[in-house]
Amino acid sequence: MKPAKRVNELTSAIFTEINRRKREVEATGLAVIDLGIGSPDQPPSPKLVEALVEAVRNPLNYRYPTSEGMHSFREAVARWCHFRFGLELDPRDEVLALMGSQDGLAHLAQAWIDPGDIVLAPDPGYPIYAASVALAGGEVVTMPLREEHHYLPDLEAIPTDVCARAKLMILNYPNNPLAATADPAFFERVIAFAKKHQILVAHDFAYSELAFDGYRPTSILEVDGAKQVAIEFNSLSKSFNMAGCRIAYAIGSAELLKPLAVVKSNIDYGVFTAVQQMAVEALQTDLERTGPNPNANVYERRRDVFLERLAGIGWEIPKPKATMFIWARVPEGWRSSDFAFTLLEKAGVAVIPGNAFGAQGEGYVRMALVHDEQQLIEATRRIEQSGLLASKPLEM
Repeated sequence: MKPAKRVNELTSAIFTEINRRKREVEATGLAVIDLGIGSPDQPPSPKLVEALVEAVRNPLNYRYPTSEGMHSFREAVARWCHFRFGLELDPRDEVLALMGSQDGLAHLAQAWIDPGDIVLAPDPGYPIYAASVALAGGEVVTMPLREEHHYLPDLEAIPTDVCARAKLMILNYPNNPLAATADPAFFERVIAFAKKHQILVAHDFAYSELAFDGYRPTSILEVDGAKQVAIEFNSLSKSFNMAGCRIAYAIGSAELLKPLAVVKSNIDYGVFTAVQQMAVEALQTDLERTGPNPNANVYERRRDVFLERLAGIGWEIPKPKATMFIWARVPEGWRSSDFAFTLLEKAGVAVIPGNAFGAQGEGYVRMALVHDEQQLIEATRRIEQSGLLASKPLEM
C-alpha cells in the first residue's frame, strides 16, 4: 500500500532532524535550551484561565459548537479589530473562527485553488504556505524576500505570465521567520497589484501585537478597497499566550471568506465553546489597555538582553521591530543546517536553520525568544564557549 503522492510534497525534514539530534544531546545529560519552536513559554493571565475554568464547568458547553464560531466570539473580534485598526466588520459574515491561524491557512488553498493554479508565496516563508498549496494540487511560485530589499517581495519582478495564472498571494508581516515588517505604503502597492491582476491576497497577521519601540503593525484591511481582494488571519496564540487553545480567526468580505467557511464546515465542528468564551474575555479585556500588549513588553526586554549579549561575543544581529524571533546571519563559511546542528551538539542550544523556510533562508538561522532572560544569557554563554563564532566549519 502506498500513500497519496501529495504526501511526498509535505516535508519537515529539518525540523525532524533537529528534534532527533536534540534527543541525542539530552541523552548525554546536557539540558538543551530550545530556541527553535515559537511556542510561548508563559501561561495566559489568571483572569483568562479563570474564564476558561468557569466555561469548562458549564455543561451546556459540551454540545457541538458551530463551525463558523459563536456569534459572541465573532462580535468580540469585530469590536477588537475596530479598536486596534479602525476596521468596520460585520460579525455575521465577515469574521470566521478558526482552530488556530495555521488551520485556516492550511484550508485556504483548498477553498480557492484548482490543480495547476499558481500561488505566490514568500521565500523564506512559514512552511504551511507551500504545504497547503501542495495539498490542493496547485503550483507555488516563490517571491524571494531578500535583506537588501528589506525582506519585501518585488512585485514588479513577478513575470506577466505568472501574474495571469496566479489566484492567490500569501503575505506575512510582521514576518515569521524574518521578523521583518511592512509599512502602509507597501500594502497599498499590494492591493493595487492584486486588483490589477485579480489575485486574492491572504495576509497572515499572527504577530500583530508583538511589536516594539513604538512600532504599530498595519492591518492590510486598513488600505482603502482592500476588502475587495484581501482577507486577513490573526490568532490569540501569541498575543494572549493561548497557543495550545487553538483559537484564531479570519476577517474580510463575506464573498471572500465564504469558500473557506464552506470547506471548514465539511471538515470540523468548530472550536470548543469554552475556549471561544475564554477568547471573548481576552479580546474584551484588551479593549481597556492604553499601551503595548503586555506580552510585547516581555519579548522586547528579552530581545534587548539577548542581542546585547550576542553583540558582546561578536555576533552582531539587527534589532527587529516585531515578533518573537531573531533572524541571524550565520558566521562566514557555514551553511545554515551545519551551523545549527553543530551548535546543538557543542552548546546544547537549538535553533532552526534558515533553509527550513525556503532556499532564500540559506545562510541564516531563526531563534525564538521563548525563554526568560537568564536562560537567554546562558544560551549566549554556551554559544561563546562553543567557539563556533570564530571557527570555520569542517568539510561536510
